[in-house]
Amino acid sequence: MVTNPLDDAPLSRFHKKLAVFSSGGPFLDGFVLSIIGVAMIQIADQWGLSSVEQGLVGASSLIGILLGAFAGGWLTDRFGREVLFTVDLIAIAAFSVAQFFVQDVIWLIVLRLLIGMAVGADYPIATSLLTEFTPRKYRGPFLGAFVAMWFVGAAAAYVVGQILAETGNDNAWRWMLASATVPAVLIVVARVGTPESPRWLVGKGRIDEANKVLRKVFGPGVSVADLPVEDENSVSVKELVRSGYGKRMAFITLFWTCSIVPLFAVYAFAPAILSALKLEEDAAHIGSAVITILFLVGCIIALFLVNRMGRRPLLIHSFLWAGLALLLMGVFPEAPTSIIMVFFAAYAVLIGGTQILQWVYPNELFPTEIRGTAVGMASSLSRIGAAVGTFLVPLSLSGLGIGATMLIAAVITLLGAVLSHFWAPETRGLSLTESASLGVASSPVSPARASQS
Repeated sequence: MVTNPLDDAPLSRFHKKLAVFSSGGPFLDGFVLSIIGVAMIQIADQWGLSSVEQGLVGASSLIGILLGAFAGGWLTDRFGREVLFTVDLIAIAAFSVAQFFVQDVIWLIVLRLLIGMAVGADYPIATSLLTEFTPRKYRGPFLGAFVAMWFVGAAAAYVVGQILAETGNDNAWRWMLASATVPAVLIVVARVGTPESPRWLVGKGRIDEANKVLRKVFGPGVSVADLPVEDENSVSVKELVRSGYGKRMAFITLFWTCSIVPLFAVYAFAPAILSALKLEEDAAHIGSAVITILFLVGCIIALFLVNRMGRRPLLIHSFLWAGLALLLMGVFPEAPTSIIMVFFAAYAVLIGGTQILQWVYPNELFPTEIRGTAVGMASSLSRIGAAVGTFLVPLSLSGLGIGATMLIAAVITLLGAVLSHFWAPETRGLSLTESASLGVASSPVSPARASQS
């Protein structure tokens, strides 16, 4: 393996700070998507919102994230990472404040859409900057931590929502929605001064600026001559499907969708769902926070199992047992509170395998030339399913009831297990080149070969 001063640099204080500040985006993603579920109880009562209107409010941020991810990727390649690294969070803060003054549901939907676009834009901006500075040994763990920060943000939202709800103020929901301003501003302040990516600067012909950044971050002896040569070939969506990777694209999109449709719906309306399951309002909010922490625990456990169990078994078992937990909630919606919480907690922990594999599988199953295109396409398509699922939750709760709603969520999750059984390859123990090969990755790796990795 060829070494160079950038890819094999020791982990520095700069890298650690950049990782923390970059993770502010997924933290805010989890926060803004979850806080609306707590606020919705009061909003729906005060404004007399219909189920359709509640669904639109809940789904608008998800639609915004889908649009923002596309726009953010284009903007960061065109105008650079440094400026947009703070501008997008300033937008989140501004739109969050604006929610405090909103007077009708249409403007609330618009503002939630704009917040979602700013949150979605931060993903390609922050991950590009982090990836282009981080030594190769730490890129995986640092990018994997993005999943964990989403759940931290969601848990924080439920705690903040509960504290504000207990004030009894009629405008508590306004303070809830505006509360995202605080972490957004803090992250902006922390990000100020982050240098531009030297790789992007070189691509724009700004060599002197790139050398200045490299000397500041990596030391006086490092220059653009030490930057590794990168393959910048791109592949269109049509070429991606025609190249023979269409089935893999379908697999990743479908399993990702089956994983996040129930999960995002639960996050957006967790307090309402738990209330429908006969939990008191305070217990519903606290229960939402506890369950969110358990989602984080599930992801951490899955990170330890992904190389021990293998990708394919972890994915199938995660879908299967999480789906059974939802099935039990649907079959026994009148069970005692303690039993309901056990079922919900089991789902939260067991679904962790599908969550981390949303980032592992796409990067292992596609070659370098089309990896970015494939990951972006799968992420966007799965967000469509998440937005539809979030929109339909209040309609299902009011029209079908909590039992049927949980049964639908169980069917979607179990469908993920079936799809994974037939389509999921095993990539444990394979090199990145081997796992991306159409001929090799379709067959599970043998235990003997896996042990050699």
